[in-house]
Amino acid sequence: MNEYLPLPSLDQLKLQAKRLRSQMVGDTTPLTHSQSLELLAHQYGYKNWNILHAAVGNQPPPAPVSLGARVSGYYLGLRFEGEIIAVRAMEHTSRFDITINFDQPMDVVKFDGMTNFRRRVSSAIGLDGKSVEKTSDNIPVMQLDI
Repeated sequence: MNEYLPLPSLDQLKLQAKRLRSQMVGDTTPLTHSQSLELLAHQYGYKNWNILHAAVGNQPPPAPVSLGARVSGYYLGLRFEGEIIAVRAMEHTSRFDITINFDQPMDVVKFDGMTNFRRRVSSAIGLDGKSVEKTSDNIPVMQLDI
């Protein structure tokens, strides 16, 4: 296995194998489709296509945001802009723990006479940029503009 090359999606790998096969048509021994898949697996450092296919299939989905990205959205129904300072994929789910550092501290208390300013928050979000957790009025706690 080659841990230095990032693995593309299965569709991209199959397209690469198809291009490899079409480029080899003029050679004395043309490649079959399965031979081109095997060659591609070797190029990525895998023993065969089945192992490469499994490795790609076992990759977690890409996070909807990346470390250091500028983001905007709503937290507890309040508009914010900030920077992603942590991203971690949650095991066995398509959710991600993120931590955002807001540009401006926000008062997250809606009661009169109380304040609680937050500059940094963490939330678990899905691929759509929304948290599963909701406020009492059924709004996602975190909603990123994606």
